[in-house]
Amino acid sequence: MIGLDTNIIIRYLTQGDPEQSKKAVHEIEKGLNAGEEFFIADIVLCELVWVLESAYEYNRQEIVPVLENILRTKQFQFKNKDLLWQSLLDYQNKKGDFADHLIGRVGHNAGCREILTFDNKLKNHPIFRLL
Repeated sequence: MIGLDTNIIIRYLTQGDPEQSKKAVHEIEKGLNAGEEFFIADIVLCELVWVLESAYEYNRQEIVPVLENILRTKQFQFKNKDLLWQSLLDYQNKKGDFADHLIGRVGHNAGCREILTFDNKLKNHPIFRLL
């Protein structure tokens, strides 16, 4: 298994830097064709969403299918795939950032009855309690 950093996935998806994109595409495609598995850490998906929103000005409707495709790719492995799917559904249907929803889902899964926050966007989310 090979781990993928956020910048590799960004270059693969956006083709933003021709030289780096070519290398990223080559390595990922070579691995996929050889049956290699790639590990994507939860934080990488959080960074991915942040970069797509802030640097590439993608909106939520453009990001959701990207994450769905990544999560559905058989050769991509995740530590918390079920929590990532739940966080994606929250991100798609509720206010708040993807990272916020993942924080909430991971905390809830760890036994937290609530997650305290100052983030006003999360005031109606059942996992969070606004202070």
